[in-house]
Amino acid sequence: MTRRIPPALLPGAALLFILSGLFLRLQPDLSGWSRSLWMTGLVVTGLPVAVRTLGGLLRGRAAADVVAMLAILASILLDEPLAGLVVVLMQTGGEALERFAEGRASAAVRALEEAAPHEAHRLSADGAVEDIAAEAVAIDDLLLVRPGEMVPCDGVVTEGSSHVDVSRLTGEPVPVHAASGTRLPSGAVNGESPLTLRTEALASQSLYARIVELVRSAQASKAPLQRLADRYAVWFTPLTLVVCLVAFLVSHDARRVLAVLVVATPCPLILATPVAIIGGLNRAARRQIVIRNGSALEQLGGVSVVMFDKTGTLTIGRPTLGRVVTVAGFTEDAVLTRAGAVEVGSGHLLARSVVEGARARGVQLPTATEIREAPGEGVEGVVDGQRVMVGAREYVRRHAPGAVQALDAADGGRAALRAYVAVDGAPAGFLEFDDAVRPETAPLLRQLQALGIGRMALLSGDRRENVEAIGAALGFTETHADLLPHEKVGLIRRAMDEGAGVLMVGDGINDAPALSTATVGIALASHGGGITAEAADIVILADDIGRVAEAVETSRWTMRIARQSIWAGLGMSGAAMLVAAAGYIPPVAGAVLQEVIDVAVILNALRAARPAPAPLSQATA
Repeated sequence: MTRRIPPALLPGAALLFILSGLFLRLQPDLSGWSRSLWMTGLVVTGLPVAVRTLGGLLRGRAAADVVAMLAILASILLDEPLAGLVVVLMQTGGEALERFAEGRASAAVRALEEAAPHEAHRLSADGAVEDIAAEAVAIDDLLLVRPGEMVPCDGVVTEGSSHVDVSRLTGEPVPVHAASGTRLPSGAVNGESPLTLRTEALASQSLYARIVELVRSAQASKAPLQRLADRYAVWFTPLTLVVCLVAFLVSHDARRVLAVLVVATPCPLILATPVAIIGGLNRAARRQIVIRNGSALEQLGGVSVVMFDKTGTLTIGRPTLGRVVTVAGFTEDAVLTRAGAVEVGSGHLLARSVVEGARARGVQLPTATEIREAPGEGVEGVVDGQRVMVGAREYVRRHAPGAVQALDAADGGRAALRAYVAVDGAPAGFLEFDDAVRPETAPLLRQLQALGIGRMALLSGDRRENVEAIGAALGFTETHADLLPHEKVGLIRRAMDEGAGVLMVGDGINDAPALSTATVGIALASHGGGITAEAADIVILADDIGRVAEAVETSRWTMRIARQSIWAGLGMSGAAMLVAAAGYIPPVAGAVLQEVIDVAVILNALRAARPAPAPLSQATA
């Protein structure tokens, strides 16, 4: 039977049989055919539902569908096809809504594998370059990594100097300066200059491959969520069977039992949650919060622990100009004017930060001449007749001896990411860079506290001093630094093993395993791109982390409406059961009454699409 009519078509088939039978009923010469048509329709559409529910029972799944199955079978045995068809219509319609609300499964593993480095450039002994598949790379092979390419395997740099973006893998916001002896992970993106790399691990054993495997295992180990309807059915189904038994013992009338089963068919259970969830999904989507499925929306409201990635999630994710420290004879504007002028022509990430920072402070940048850049190290040029040098510590030290020590002494040697500035060989000052915290981060943390989130942790692969400084500034009492992807997963699993629902918020490729492992994962799509979004249950399209609190509030409001609808529907069904057990409601009338209850439940559940009333919404105002 299930092969003839797919489950998705069962509601339409049941409705077609009902309408066709009613049409025949209105024809004097054909009215005898209506009952036969209804019975045929009930067998065709009802038996697949009954077989599917019975199979679930045999596998140990006590579901809300049991009463519906009994009502369908009793309708067939007692020759009450119309009542049974109405039950099939609402039962299969509710299942169709649930499938629609559940949505599609994540394609995180496929997206990660597609974005992995697939090609490598192997160097032979005579210097020739051979293009090979990344899987064909052997340990100790020499590889050429060109500007803009991904590192195909974990390895160590043997030749060249460049800056490499590892932020999506490790959480380090500033490109790593790679030179001879620097170890680089697979998946890192090379910057401005070619590098020669000696491989230390096969592609299948490198960091990127381990991240893919972590995501795969995390998704495979996630237990399916028990339907909200099934949790209520644990007690409602036995109660219904007790009422049926009492009604039969008192009346010895099997049709009275059928009437009880029909009015007790848990359509309110089956309909309330998916209708409310669809409303919640639509409401979230209007705020650019894409929730992949109903399970994620349902579970989000119950989380008690929130774990945040740092770089690109709570922070902007790229270096911004912070302090400008000067020595005697130079003002901040003077240092910025000269540094910005020579950095205008550089494509380096820090150079762009200098130029943007200078212009944001209203500094007018003159035109520099005789610009010479040492890729990955620094740049120099002539500004208003003075030779200006801006760059890393070693670069400035080589060209302006004594300048670096004098500048360090100006700030007591404090450790920070800096660009040193020398003018005509003398120290002028230095520029410090920060990964600025998003302005909406502090309000978000307060909103989550107002929503009852008791534990919030900061997880990052960045250096401990950076993580602890940002954690202290934002009020985190729990920070974890220098984490590899599997260590983030371990922290999440530990919290889940303690019985907590964990929400993970991240944006980088290194967050994908954690997002897949957590009870619910939220990704910021504006930063992490498709891979991270595929690994998450929820994706925030807007560049606004404050919408995390909106998502939590939407989940709680939606599930409040769903439970309210369930209780109202069960209350009305319970009252109808007693009346039917007393013999005052025949089976067909009971089926019609059940649909009236269903309509009332649906109308209430639709309220989930509207904003939550105060005081629930005040936490996210």
